[in-house]
Amino acid sequence: MNPELYFPALATIIALIVYYAQGIYVGIARNKYGIKAPATTGNIDFERVFRVHYNTLEQLPIFITLLWIFALTVSSYWAGLLGLAWSLGRIGYAYGYYKGADKRHSYGSALSYVAVVIFLIGSLWVIIPGLF
Repeated sequence: MNPELYFPALATIIALIVYYAQGIYVGIARNKYGIKAPATTGNIDFERVFRVHYNTLEQLPIFITLLWIFALTVSSYWAGLLGLAWSLGRIGYAYGYYKGADKRHSYGSALSYVAVVIFLIGSLWVIIPGLF
């Protein structure tokens, strides 16, 4: 592998570790709140933990795809840095949402959102002119 791609690869692995850790927390919350699989409702505190994990799953395909497109077309260094920011944002989002549903829209969710928007705009900024 090209050493320039190590940083976005590391950012990808860290994002997957964050997702995996959230999944472990769902299992812990199931036991804590007595929610038997396959149920996903029944306790509002459990439902928030579940939603954090599921929302991260919903975001992962968009994030990973755009991270790698950005790394290959714009900058592998900035892709890695923004990828780490995304993971920190997901952690902040989780922390807020675990406290209460009204706290899920926080600096954490904004940080994740901004990283993805930069990936999208930056990639298009390079790709579109390259087509002509």
